[in-house]
Amino acid sequence: MIKSMTGYGKGETAGAHGTFTVEIRSVNHRYGEVSVRMPRGFMALENEVKRAVSALLKRGKIDVFVQWEEAMAGESLPQVDMVLARAYFTTFNHLAGELGLPGQVPLSLVIAQKGVLRESSSTLVEEDCRDQLMSALQAAVAALDAMRTREGEALAADLSARRTQVAEWAALIGERTPAVVVEYRQKLKARLEQLLEGTELDETRLVQEMALMADRCDVTEELVRLASHFIQFDEALRLPEPVGRKLDFLMQEMNREVNTIGSKSSDAEITTLVIRIKAEMEKMREQVQNIE
Repeated sequence: MIKSMTGYGKGETAGAHGTFTVEIRSVNHRYGEVSVRMPRGFMALENEVKRAVSALLKRGKIDVFVQWEEAMAGESLPQVDMVLARAYFTTFNHLAGELGLPGQVPLSLVIAQKGVLRESSSTLVEEDCRDQLMSALQAAVAALDAMRTREGEALAADLSARRTQVAEWAALIGERTPAVVVEYRQKLKARLEQLLEGTELDETRLVQEMALMADRCDVTEELVRLASHFIQFDEALRLPEPVGRKLDFLMQEMNREVNTIGSKSSDAEITTLVIRIKAEMEKMREQVQNIE
């Protein structure tokens, strides 16, 4: 079953220390690219989040947004790094003495230094919050995957219908090709008779010309390969693994065969069918770009 690369998912888990909310959105991308935005206190888990997402979502540009709301934030107290605070205090006192400045070093100056005060949530990452975060992430990925699956089903139905239409037009080309040679023979013979004005027509030369014409406009090989691509395309739509790249390759091969058919034909009816096929296949190619 194919999946779309476009989707959105959200997961939320609440614990004793607070609540994680994870949102994931994905759009089309040639490869798999995961970016994560999360609070600074949980940056140690960023790579683990990326690995977990990449293991489940193979293609697409995927953005992960992690929000953390701490429980009873008003009652939680920051932690003080006493070693760092004493070092700053000693350094400032020494500097004040060297400069001959009066008075004591104010407490506000010490606690304003980076690292002296730490938010309490930063100590919760490994011990208490990792499993909670991963649980919210899994819920968000599951919701995203469900949306991508639903859109994938719609894409598969659309592609299958378009592929059937293209195959019908290709079959008409196969039916029309033999008649093109016959009509060309009739037109050429009539024109030669008109130009020769009663002079005997060289049937041998006419037959040779017809053989060359038949060889030039023969598209049997192209139609056979096109039919083979149709079968592989249908099989790919039923595969359980990601098939976006395979379908994209098949579309390129199908387009190559149709272009060759168009270049060989000088018949208006076949040319019209080729134009229809190419227009429909362009729509298919655009749809395939959305598939994981």
